[in-house]
Amino acid sequence: MAGSGRAAHEAFLLCNYTLLGAASACIFLTLSLRLVPSTCGLLLVFLHALTAVFAAAGCSGSFTDAGAGAGTAHAMHTSGAVLTAIFQGAAALLAFTRTADFLTELRSYVREEDGEVIMKLVGGLGAAIFVLEWAALALAFALRLGDDGGEEADGEYAKSWPSAYHV
Repeated sequence: MAGSGRAAHEAFLLCNYTLLGAASACIFLTLSLRLVPSTCGLLLVFLHALTAVFAAAGCSGSFTDAGAGAGTAHAMHTSGAVLTAIFQGAAALLAFTRTADFLTELRSYVREEDGEVIMKLVGGLGAAIFVLEWAALALAFALRLGDDGGEEADGEYAKSWPSAYHV
């Protein structure tokens, strides 16, 4: 692996480990709101857990290697990570802009002042997760693109891409 490829791989791992930590923190903060009877609360915890699963899978490195069958795994991981990033961004926006309404919908059993502080923390971590998820996706794409090799002489480079890169 070349010097820039090694730096991109280390940045990719750093993003995924940070994502894993932020998603775990969101899970614990969300659980501290005591949301168990609420369907929306359980879905929020599930979203953070799914983000942690995708970050842990990204840490394994199997989605950036160009091994056999990695194209399908990379495509599934990428599509799942994109969806979780979008939902994390939406949840963060709700946590910041409509904190009281969001807490009412979640049916939390903590005091409202404490719930608002916890929701602001979850919203901040959700916004950080949103940004980190997109950075990790860009780095994963760059790593997969770098593993495919250099430019071919006759312009057939785009035709040699794995099917996950075709639009």
